[in-house]
Amino acid sequence: MTSSEHAGFRIRPEHRWPVLIFLALGTLLYAVLPSDVSGALRYVVVGASVLCTIVMLITHPTRFDRDSRVGRAFALAFIAVLLAANQVAFFLLVHQLLSAQGTGAVTLLGAAQVWAINVIGYGAVYWEMDRGGPVARRRDPREELQPADFQFPQDSDGDAVSEVKRRSSNAADWAPGYIDYLYFSASNAMAFSPTDVMPLSVRAKLFMMVQAITGFVLLALVIARSVNILS
Repeated sequence: MTSSEHAGFRIRPEHRWPVLIFLALGTLLYAVLPSDVSGALRYVVVGASVLCTIVMLITHPTRFDRDSRVGRAFALAFIAVLLAANQVAFFLLVHQLLSAQGTGAVTLLGAAQVWAINVIGYGAVYWEMDRGGPVARRRDPREELQPADFQFPQDSDGDAVSEVKRRSSNAADWAPGYIDYLYFSASNAMAFSPTDVMPLSVRAKLFMMVQAITGFVLLALVIARSVNILS
């Protein structure tokens, strides 16, 4: 079945598995955080993950090929729970790193887990918010999409050399998927600034700023703690 034959979609609908797999990974990383960092919140996160997964499997059995307010509401709720719980873990880890509490190796591993969860969670936020969400991005004509929150390289490659132009948004009718937003989230968390994807809206800049600050603080404190341990 071609994209034009798939229920009127402009591009073949995005598969559900990439986002479900990475959200499950984020849940697992949170579940195995040190108990003095996650506490009882680990059960809330795991429970919310299971509930969200069930709803997503019901509303989108294979692909994101239809609008579902219930499915999207549950997905947004779970992402909010995961990121909020992770922020609590972040502040507790910062306290441990500043006060030199806890076992060094365990604390450093916990910081890496918190950083990875942030990458996964913010990738899902960007994926849900941009241009109306994963269903609209691949279904609606471009002139009917909500204003873009992010500009990808493919969006401006229409006048590039032919082998690059063929992958551009106009030539290939390309639309970003979760992996694109995950990569962007990881690069923002490591570079603390836009790399190849540019934020266009105020809300996008605010989310990126919070993510970058969290990553910077964690990295700075982890480096300081590591030097202290090695000394």
